[in-house]
Amino acid sequence: MYRASWWLWVLVCASLAQGCGAQPSAAPATAPTTVPAKVEGKPQARLPVIKLLIGSLELTAEIARTPRQIETGMMWRTNMAEMEGMIFIFPDAGPRSFWMKNCPLPLSCAYIAADGTILELHDMKPFDESSIPSKSDRVQFVLEVNQGWFQRHGVRPGTLVSTDLGSLKETFFQNR
Repeated sequence: MYRASWWLWVLVCASLAQGCGAQPSAAPATAPTTVPAKVEGKPQARLPVIKLLIGSLELTAEIARTPRQIETGMMWRTNMAEMEGMIFIFPDAGPRSFWMKNCPLPLSCAYIAADGTILELHDMKPFDESSIPSKSDRVQFVLEVNQGWFQRHGVRPGTLVSTDLGSLKETFFQNR
């Protein structure tokens, strides 16, 4: 009973995940970022990272896996390098919904299936608390990057995401 309740709690917290990230602009990716509004609050410490392979691209992503890490996400962060992001790991596939509460920088997110296939791409606006629900109920991973990153790098739905350790499922759920 406790274990089932715990997983239900994890799923509820995960579905309320809050995302945030970095700023794209017409300027080169190395240009300083500008925060659109005063940022208050403290970002979570940098999380452990992993190298993601997205098609033929390599991206370094922080791993948000616990309910607290997922809930906090990129809140209050004011910059992110072009080839960095944050991947959110959920215990099971299902519908997901992200928003930009307390996030000063525009992001794009990818809703990703358990097999690593990108299902949907969405742009998100700074501080926007409107929910961005997935159309699919098969989302197990969400990747946040600088807004426009997917477009700039030719990444589309159907692109496979993996790690240098194997598939996303093999990498994050070896013991299942």
